[in-house]
This record gives sequence, structure tokens and C-alpha cells, in this order.
Amino acid sequence: MFIEENQRVEKNAIHDGGIAIHLPEVTDSSFAVLDLLDRVSRLKHVSLITRLRRDAQLYDCAPERQPGQPGRPRRKGARRPAPKQRLAVPTTHWETLEIEDWFGGEKRPLEVYSETCRWYKSGQRPVAIRGVLVRDPFGEFEPRAFLSTEVEHTPQQMLTWFVRRWRMEVTFEESRADLGIETQRQWSELAIARTTPVLFGLFALVTLLANALIKDEIKLVRTAVWYAKERPTFSDALALVRRCLWSNCHFQTSQLNSDVIKIPRSLFERLTDAVCYAA
Repeated sequence: MFIEENQRVEKNAIHDGGIAIHLPEVTDSSFAVLDLLDRVSRLKHVSLITRLRRDAQLYDCAPERQPGQPGRPRRKGARRPAPKQRLAVPTTHWETLEIEDWFGGEKRPLEVYSETCRWYKSGQRPVAIRGVLVRDPFGEFEPRAFLSTEVEHTPQQMLTWFVRRWRMEVTFEESRADLGIETQRQWSELAIARTTPVLFGLFALVTLLANALIKDEIKLVRTAVWYAKERPTFSDALALVRRCLWSNCHFQTSQLNSDVIKIPRSLFERLTDAVCYAA
């Protein structure tokens, strides 16, 4: 699971002398199981945002039990259309939203339908959810459905947090590829517990240093004929920081001619560039 980086502070929520922090967790569709959603929904100040099955069985809230009414209490109300059925309902009210930093970093308009309901399956507890159905007005991707166990979440919040999850996945992937996170070979669990935070700290430090260097108009983005990119990846950031650190380490005792140092300066720069990416 990935904890959303921007924590939302609940208004007027004070517990044990402090502020109650609400932590939305963003996951993929493999976590859209009722047992997990039921457990999360009963936790305080924690919610789960994930994909919603397009064939999910959705219902109204159970009607209030009348005094003296016989039989077991009802667990659900009237059946509602599943997300895939909702797409075909002509009276569905669609709202247009603009989501910042959509996949690819662009602002994108989307049409959304939102409702609060109960997701229920025979043999399991019904779970109160905020469901959001999304369709693309340009028709470039198929409609998608999302849910949150916090019914007070707005569609704008849910979609913004879900899109930010991609940045977290990229962080994990690049930190594994370039720094070796999750590939440590220590035998002690304590050693692993110490090493992983240090590597994440190094990832953050390199990112901040590279960002400062890029703002100083030092730009280094390696491209290839078959792979063009406009923004640096973490490999570029790591190489940029290495080059900066190595260039400020003066091992020689004299510099009579800065253009010739045993080998031509141009060759030295090319070798340095190769080592920055290979080290």
C-alpha cells in the first residue's frame, strides 16, 4: 500500500489533546476485496482508495427497523445499477472535472459520476463506500470506477490522490534499480530495517541536490536515438550529482593548464560522463 503524501487534517477533530490526522491509502485493484475494505472502514482516521469492480453489487442503505418489526435486521436496501450498467443509464448526471497532473503530467478534463452506497456480497458485511465512475470525453481510455471507504471524500480528491500513486511507484522502481532497495543481502532483519530508510534518505538527498543543480542551469539528460525524454530520470539526477561532487574534489596538486590533464579535456569529460552513469 502507498500512504498519500498529503495528509488531510480533519476539521474540529481533537483526540487525546492532539489533532486527528486522516491518512488515505491508495492501492491498485488487487486490494478491492470486501474483507479488507470492511477492516479499513472500521479503523479510525484511515481510509482506502482503490479501483472498484465494474460488476460490483451496489445497494442503498438498509431501511431503518420499525418498532416491533419481526425478522432479522436488513443488511442492505434496494439494488443499484453496477458501474458498467450505470454507463448505459441515460439519466446519469455526469459532472466535468479537471485533474491536475494526470498520467503524463498534463491537466485533463474528465466526466465523473459519484454516489454513496453499500457494496455487498452474500456472506460478507456490507461496506459503505464513495463510488466514482470516470469516463473520458475524448474516448482515449475505457471508463473506470474507483471507491473510497471514506464517504466524505470528493471525486476531485480521490482522483488526484490516485494519480499521485504513480509517482510513488516510480520512486520505488527507480530506487530499486539505482540504489538497490529490496536487494540487500543482510542476514539480520535489523540491518535491513536500518539500510532501507538510509537508501530512501539517499534517494531524497540526490533528488534535492539534482533539483538545485538543474535550477542553476546545469542540465544533463541522457537521450538515445530510440528514447527521447524531456525530463531527467533518477539515473540522470544521480549522474548529475556525481559529476558535481567529483568535479569539486581536487586531487591534483597543480593546474597550470586546465585544458590538458594527461589526456585531452574532451576525452576526460566523456570518460567522466560514462563513469557517472556506470558507477
